[in-house]
Amino acid sequence: MAVVNGCNIPEDLLYDVDAEANAFTWAKDNGDGTFTIGLTSVATAMAGRLVAYTPKKVGKSVERRKSVATIESGKWVGPVPSPLSGEIVEINESLKGNPALVNDDPYGAGWIAKIKPSNPDEVGQLLKGQSAIDALTKVINEKGIKCG
Repeated sequence: MAVVNGCNIPEDLLYDVDAEANAFTWAKDNGDGTFTIGLTSVATAMAGRLVAYTPKKVGKSVERRKSVATIESGKWVGPVPSPLSGEIVEINESLKGNPALVNDDPYGAGWIAKIKPSNPDEVGQLLKGQSAIDALTKVINEKGIKCG
């Protein structure tokens, strides 16, 4: 796992990184036609400690970079942009009672939703490995982000 300014960047995930779209999300292939998606440690550092999580409903279709959930911290309210278009098949019920799980474990227990992609070509547009590390490092350096 790469670590930049205290921000963890697991190298086995896929990433959607676009500062203009405010997209700093990850996706993990579950091997069953679905992907788990969540916020990167970079995104949680920018947002601050989360106090609310309002997911879209299971069964709802979302377009890439459209909201799968709304999150709120003491200083920010905004959407979690989906890295992939598709149907929401599961939401993380644990976050309703403890939204700060996203801050504490963004790549594990703090996942946001699971989605069944409707456009497999989008998976190939996501960044992985060194290209993801480079893109997130650029954002971390430009915005002076420190995690942890």
